[in-house]
Amino acid sequence: MPRVLIIDDEPQIRVMLRQMLERIGLEVMDAPDGKAAIKLQQENPADLIITDIIMPEKEGLETIVDIKRSFPKVKIIAMSGGGRNQPMDYLCIAEKLGADKTFAKPIGQKEIISSVRELLRL
Repeated sequence: MPRVLIIDDEPQIRVMLRQMLERIGLEVMDAPDGKAAIKLQQENPADLIITDIIMPEKEGLETIVDIKRSFPKVKIIAMSGGGRNQPMDYLCIAEKLGADKTFAKPIGQKEIISSVRELLRL
């Protein structure tokens, strides 16, 4: 069964994504920031990572770089609600750093599930 790691500092986003992905038969792990996510990925590697960009402790862009360095084949979906800049500014950078798909928040359920299925070849 494919494994997905969700990284977001908002607990309600993690819960919503977890429920959505478990309903389609995926094993799901989650972390509140990049630091915790990298530890989880090292212990039990995911096939796909869905990460927020703006987070405390270790933000998403740095997390993408670190994960791609150690796990170059892992698929990554980056998402952002913005911050000081427009979400698309961060998402363009995320793509250059190795994200396979990017989304501005709020994200629709159909887009996420479709992208997850495409990236995991389900």
